[in-house]
Amino acid sequence: MRITTSAARRRRAGYTAAAALLGLLAAAGSPAYAATDGSVDRVPDVPPSGHAAPAGTAGSAQGAAQGAAHEAAQGAAQEAAQGAAHEAARGASGVPLGISRLAEGAGRQVAITIDDGPDPRWTPQVLATLRRNHVKATFCMIGTKAQKYPELVRAVAADGHQLCDHSVDHDVTMDHKPVAYQRQQILEGKAMIEKAVPGVPVTYYRAPGGAFTPDSRAIAAASGMRPLGWSVDPQDWSRPGLKAILSAVEGKLPQQPTVLFHDGGGDRSETVAALKEYLPWLTEQGYRFSFPARTAP
Repeated sequence: MRITTSAARRRRAGYTAAAALLGLLAAAGSPAYAATDGSVDRVPDVPPSGHAAPAGTAGSAQGAAQGAAHEAAQGAAQEAAQGAAHEAARGASGVPLGISRLAEGAGRQVAITIDDGPDPRWTPQVLATLRRNHVKATFCMIGTKAQKYPELVRAVAADGHQLCDHSVDHDVTMDHKPVAYQRQQILEGKAMIEKAVPGVPVTYYRAPGGAFTPDSRAIAAASGMRPLGWSVDPQDWSRPGLKAILSAVEGKLPQQPTVLFHDGGGDRSETVAALKEYLPWLTEQGYRFSFPARTAP
């Protein structure tokens, strides 16, 4: 089905190019592009290629039409190449390339994720709170911190939590860096976590600041890690106050939410306090705890 859909998109791109050529020969026009939000891949803008004759001439219309057709063809070819690479990545690992934002399972499931640790002060407190409430979470660890505090990585794994690669050093501008740099950040971060707990799999990759790209997702999936996003963000890292954090996470929750918290990057006392209230509240509301979806689209 995926291949059929991709082929259909390429055919539509060809039809669009032909229509643009005919339309522009009659009257010059410009296409409109829909904006995207921060929840999707961040890809730098590519300047248009092609040349146009001076405005107001027949050559201008024809040149613009040819340029539009050329760009459409380029886009279709690029999409096909990326699709083939991504299919190959999934074929090798069986891990979907889509960003997971749902808790695994059906019904009232919730996934708790903890970012930016491990931290010698806050990670033990978060672990104790999770243990007290019989909750398993997913810890998205920074490679250099896992390297510095391997005993905390082992404590997280020993309690049955899932491990997630959060890159080597949390560079939120990774989406503007070369693919080789992204690969290094992802794979070396994973290796640093694995070194602390040999034999324990690192099952997810979360881009720092959500700065995913198609390449970073393909690299993560090819190495067995599901790209991991979130659907609820109380921005506890900014220390907005306990009331604000609870309001954000106890408001209208989406279906099977993945909730983002932090155990590193600064004073996380508000996060610990929020978890102490939030986890029992979720249980009272009939939620059950699971991990983020790993195999669903």
